[in-house]
Amino acid sequence: MPVNSFENYPMSWIPDKEKISSPIYLSIAELLEQDILNGRLAANTKLPPQRELADFLDLNLSTITRAFKLCANKGLIYANIGQGTFVSPNAAFPTFPKVENNCIELSVIKPFYQYNNIVVDTAKQIIHRDTAHRLFEFDYTLGSSYHKQVARKWLQAFGVDTPLENIILTSGTQNALTIAFLALFHAGDKIITDSFTYSNFINLAKQLNIQLISVTADTDGMIPDLLEKQCRLMDIKGIFLMPSCNNPTGNVMSMERRKKIAKLIQQYHLILIEDEAYGFIANQTDMPLQALIPNNTIYLHSMSKSISAGLRCAYMVIPSCLRQVFLETTNNVNLKIPLLNAEITSELISNGEAKKIIEQKKIQAEERNNIYKQYFPDNVCPNMHSFFQWLPLSAEYNGYQLEMQAKDNGVQIFCSDRFSVGKAEPTAIRIATCSPDSAPQLEKGLKILKHLLAKNNEYILQNNFII
Repeated sequence: MPVNSFENYPMSWIPDKEKISSPIYLSIAELLEQDILNGRLAANTKLPPQRELADFLDLNLSTITRAFKLCANKGLIYANIGQGTFVSPNAAFPTFPKVENNCIELSVIKPFYQYNNIVVDTAKQIIHRDTAHRLFEFDYTLGSSYHKQVARKWLQAFGVDTPLENIILTSGTQNALTIAFLALFHAGDKIITDSFTYSNFINLAKQLNIQLISVTADTDGMIPDLLEKQCRLMDIKGIFLMPSCNNPTGNVMSMERRKKIAKLIQQYHLILIEDEAYGFIANQTDMPLQALIPNNTIYLHSMSKSISAGLRCAYMVIPSCLRQVFLETTNNVNLKIPLLNAEITSELISNGEAKKIIEQKKIQAEERNNIYKQYFPDNVCPNMHSFFQWLPLSAEYNGYQLEMQAKDNGVQIFCSDRFSVGKAEPTAIRIATCSPDSAPQLEKGLKILKHLLAKNNEYILQNNFII
């Protein structure tokens, strides 16, 4: 393969020419992926312009474009229009960080596990019924008629009213997202998200080669003008939003903003995936997007955070026009909910225990957030029932290095890079106030974290050094 003679031409990335084989675009994509995953290319590194790289390698521009597109679909790189192509900030992150038993847990959201005893008591009652054996039978129903009736009544309290046949019970939000991806999207399709969004959604999109396109949000949610700009520039198929409480920022989309976003979704014929995992802590006067544009919306309502994470139960509401494709997809990949889990969830709702658990969790969340407020008063989520807090940091911080530093000091946190689609500002950390076993343990973790950040800030000021 002929190559130009200017071997020492400065570029941020040059593939090893001896390792390039046919098909060339696939080989270049694999080499780029390897250099990202092994850390040779750091997060947010600007890659050479595609034309420049093609000229250097004496290749057609289309070859480099195809290689870059493959890596973009995997979430390894992202493009900023007019600025270039960059390595994604979370491309080389370990998907499942090692949990240290001797650390205070402020990273993974553990939604007040102490209320699982109520779930256990209900499960014991169900398992001792004469009809309990029926819950271990296998069929292809996605929740019985009774389970769907309970779900429908529950969802009505959150502003979602839909026929029973449009409700599917799944084993949690991640299963529901998998079903939606497999039913509606293909590799290379583009989905709009907030700049910071649910990390498991990012990881699932990577695995299925779905390309995520970020749109900046303010405190009211995704900015409509920027959403419309992306829809005009690209062939966008879907949009993923968490309007009642964005994970990780805690932002709540205002009603005015919801109406503007809904209008754009209809105008550009987008498929909306609305994740309401934290709808139970939201202001109930805010109408879900599903109520505004039901024919465009896949609505997900998980019970994991509100009742019990271990139940793995979520209600998915689909438009009538998509019912058949969803039922076929769900049955084909067998992602239905175990009937025992559905029965326990339905019983907790019917006997009123679900509402009691939620009220107790909200009280405890407010107590935890008041503790957080004592240590970081300038950065508190407006919703005091939030299960986590979002703490912005100065630009000098390296998120992943701060995670490792915090772990060395006995505290586990998640940095903003884990939730970032493309390059998003500001650098921040998510603090799961719900996860420690007790309020004193939370306070101890916050004290350690505040001391660590103060020490780092002092060092940055003195040495102009990136932490």
